[in-house]
Amino acid sequence: MDWDKLMTAVAGHAAAYRTDVANRFVGPHADIDQLRRAFGTAVPEGPTDAEAVIAELVRAAEDGLVAMTGPRYFGFVIGSSVPAAAAADMLTSAWDQNTFNYVMSPAGSVAEETVARWLLDLLRLPESASVGLVTGATMANFTGLAAARHHVLAEAGWDVEADGLYGAPELHVVVGADRHASLDLALRYLGLGSRRVRVVAADDQGRMRADVLPAVLAECDGPTIVCAQAGNVGSGAIDPMAAICAAAHQRPDQPPAWVHVDGAFGLWAAASPALRHLCDGVEQADSWAVDAHKWLNVPYDTGIAIVRYPNDHVAATWQAAAYLLEGGQGERDSAWFTPESSRRARGFPVWAAIRELGRSGIVELIERCCGHARRFAATLVAAPGVEILNNVVLNQVLVHFHDPRGGDSNAYTRAVIDRVQHDGTCWLGGTEWQGRAAMRISVSAWTTTAADVDRSAEAILRAARSPETVPNTAPA
Repeated sequence: MDWDKLMTAVAGHAAAYRTDVANRFVGPHADIDQLRRAFGTAVPEGPTDAEAVIAELVRAAEDGLVAMTGPRYFGFVIGSSVPAAAAADMLTSAWDQNTFNYVMSPAGSVAEETVARWLLDLLRLPESASVGLVTGATMANFTGLAAARHHVLAEAGWDVEADGLYGAPELHVVVGADRHASLDLALRYLGLGSRRVRVVAADDQGRMRADVLPAVLAECDGPTIVCAQAGNVGSGAIDPMAAICAAAHQRPDQPPAWVHVDGAFGLWAAASPALRHLCDGVEQADSWAVDAHKWLNVPYDTGIAIVRYPNDHVAATWQAAAYLLEGGQGERDSAWFTPESSRRARGFPVWAAIRELGRSGIVELIERCCGHARRFAATLVAAPGVEILNNVVLNQVLVHFHDPRGGDSNAYTRAVIDRVQHDGTCWLGGTEWQGRAAMRISVSAWTTTAADVDRSAEAILRAARSPETVPNTAPA
């Protein structure tokens, strides 16, 4: 096998894509039928040269790729991987390390140990907390909530890992009305149910109302978990953390409730001197979930599960078998802190991203994205018939368009979104915010410039002005 020739070819394809991504039509060119034909329908009958396979893969995938690593992708909270992290991720695949434990990959273990320490420092969380690198925020929420489940049931005298939930004391889960769907998914995985939660009302920005929380907690007799949110997926708003933690930890005549924070992207605000006031009190929580492939701009996939009490973290996720050799001199066995055994060496690209950006670079990236979001909002709202539905506190902008003919503004807004997606200048998605259709703009990429914002805003307003955008919804 000529590894040098193969990897040189791969590097060439990768470099060509990343070099040109800023100039690409942001959405896909091909439809699903074209892609299915390109990838083939039958199992290959025989082997194919590896370099030919790569060339064929590039041809098949090319028109179905979305330029989410480019500067004008605003569809979801997705960062564009910084150069060192993208390159380190290619090395990670080549090295192909399973970082289950130290014995399998000493380098992988120490890389994770190092980035754990760095992440706690950057996010201003307790330095004694434990950290696990998982696939994304869903599994980070799962891991944090597994530790929470262990802790509150152990306090009630129940070993949930050994005895399960059958016959266990009733466990109460309190959530905000505008929580992210991944939180419900994690609760389902843990056997806690998504329909049994107690819901706290949200304010007009989607924040949990801390003034209502004590009354909800008063109804929870026994083990309780409170789920707060740093970064509403629509508005970007952050729950009032200090008040939530105080109410949860100081329950009259009841044991303290555990506070888990879903901070997939919003928790990164804690790293910024200009924005960390939005997260005041978040360090008082008991577990946190955050994504590296959002504002840290690391390639997919890396989520981060952080738990204040390492013993609870390990108790919820630890596994043992006679053949699984454990380190005996303080080495980190990464599988202690995650639900996965076969694990990609996620520490390498995270290490590379933090090493390339440094503290000042991370702060600048976060604050620049928030500045771009404000620029979007100011430019769009200046146009007739455009309304911004949220307070732009982080990187999220919710936009509503009024039909100039007096028709259904929800249908009109959806039509504007559809036209922008087909235009290709930028890509963004739609959502519903408090009963109204909205264009959702998420600014997360290190590659985005003010010029990209202006060019994209112009494309959005052009779509809003186009006669083809106006649906046939005007009164007869």
